Amino acid sequence: MRLSVEGLRAKYGASEVLFGVDMDVRDGETVALIGRNGAGKTTTLHSVMGMMGARSGSIAVDGRETVGLSPHRIARLGVGLVAQGRRVFGELTVEENLRAGMRKRPGSRAGGLGASRARMPSGEALPDRPHEWTLEELLDVFPMLERVRRSKGAWLSGGEQQVLAIARALISNPGILLLDEPTEGLAPRVVETLTEQLLRIKQAGLTMVLAEQHLGIVGALASRAYVIDRGVVCAEGEPGTLLGDPKIRHAYLSL
Repeated sequence: MRLSVEGLRAKYGASEVLFGVDMDVRDGETVALIGRNGAGKTTTLHSVMGMMGARSGSIAVDGRETVGLSPHRIARLGVGLVAQGRRVFGELTVEENLRAGMRKRPGSRAGGLGASRARMPSGEALPDRPHEWTLEELLDVFPMLERVRRSKGAWLSGGEQQVLAIARALISNPGILLLDEPTEGLAPRVVETLTEQLLRIKQAGLTMVLAEQHLGIVGALASRAYVIDRGVVCAEGEPGTLLGDPKIRHAYLSL
């Protein structure tokens, strides 16, 4: 699935925080948003998800305009968000958390692949998705969840909760996955493991947008990156080129 953002302006209350953000993410591509804290990365993802209204501009999912749609309708179109803070259900087990997020497309066949084209209640066709994830597949991709399958969410470590949040988003079978600072607060060993697992997800053909300050995971996952500063896209290109530019590193990344 493709995501296109053009001229996006957004604000919190009376304060404008995005000033004409442009971004294009091709089908199956992983793109990173990089920049300092408060640069506008999270606001961009929340705007795409419909969690805050765009003041002006366009957001299109596979060519369909989504500005003005509610978050649940955008989710039905195939957009999933892994928000900061993990937000797992503490009183539910890992398996129950995953089953709570499970959603099959209407008309899909067993086995996940080769599903027929689904429709929204209005009769509109849903966009094609690259793959339908099952519970067992996700437990295979994320083996740490298999080990704690029957543990309550509140008992998990920070890394386990983050992986659970990602798996719960995937089991809703999105075509575009938005990840907001997925490595925040995680130990280096957990970050390395998570990077390997996200590479497997990428190889399944999922379109991903990654807002991230851990530049190692950006370099490993993203084919392109946008540098955001004070609500404006300041640069765009391959991560290696951007991160190798001393001016960009100093001016926008605090490096």
